[in-house]
Amino acid sequence: MAPTAPIAAHFGDGPAFLRAAAESLAQLPDIAEPETGEFLLHAYYGIKAALTTLSSEVERTCVATLADGQRLILKTSNRLSACDSFRFQSAVLAELENAADVIVPRVIRTDQGGLLFEHEDTGGYLQTCVDGPALHTLVHSPALLHDVGAGLARLNRAMATLELPGARRPVLWNLQCWNGLARLQRYVPEGPTACHVRQAMADYSEAIAPRLGELDWQATHNDPSPFNMIATPQGVAFIDFGDGGWNPRLQDLAIAAGHFVSDPALPLGGAEHLIAGYASILPLSALEVELLPGLMRARQGALILINHWRAHLFPDAAGYIMKNVHRAERGLALLSRSETAAA
Repeated sequence: MAPTAPIAAHFGDGPAFLRAAAESLAQLPDIAEPETGEFLLHAYYGIKAALTTLSSEVERTCVATLADGQRLILKTSNRLSACDSFRFQSAVLAELENAADVIVPRVIRTDQGGLLFEHEDTGGYLQTCVDGPALHTLVHSPALLHDVGAGLARLNRAMATLELPGARRPVLWNLQCWNGLARLQRYVPEGPTACHVRQAMADYSEAIAPRLGELDWQATHNDPSPFNMIATPQGVAFIDFGDGGWNPRLQDLAIAAGHFVSDPALPLGGAEHLIAGYASILPLSALEVELLPGLMRARQGALILINHWRAHLFPDAAGYIMKNVHRAERGLALLSRSETAAA
């Protein structure tokens, strides 16, 4: 059962968009027997496969291994919020199939030609599996980071004109929710990180949020983390569009760059290389340059707040939930050393 008490306690007086977004993350994925997924694969795709469950935030995610060794990814859920996300995810992958310079999984059509299926109270979709090491397992050389930035810019460029179902659904990672995240500060242990988070979110509310309307908005990935980027012989691939939606385009760059802040000898901790790669494809406006460092800090603060809260709700899943938190804490500490203008 979903822990509704934390929603009422922290978000009950907040906007409906914020409450709905929080409700989605105040639940763990549904538990289903492998036989259920095997039945759905056969019923809607004519496929027989062995299923292995992966960790995920909202939906059930399984690797489906076929008899010939081919691997596919099956995502299912019986929650309306997840099915709205599936509509967005499957539509993105379908739209990007013909983008020659973008590497993403390919959505598999059902036997009836649909992007997703609905069976009783369960919905889902099937996609190919991108093979290769995730970026969090690799050494992040300047050349690799430049390639990551350029690949992300090509992805943003390909998504710039897409009108997608579910793009405006409530997502707590959407920066329209961030002014309400101060309610979660109690879950961050007091110390330097808590201070950095408070300052980052205060700066966001004061200096960035009022100017968001001046930025270019579009459908974005909204979670280009080292866990969602895969190194392939053809270039960097992007997976897991589950948090994607309608955001400022700059948001994707801020998220990706924030994950690669690690070198104390550089003003932006090494994220400069990724930003340069991005700008080589999509040059940044003066406003984007001005807002980017503060937006990087705010996203790191949001990641720390949300994941500390969720780890409190689900201590048994804390290892998975907190997988990016240490990186965000380190990056936020480095970015907090200097004024935004200097950065």
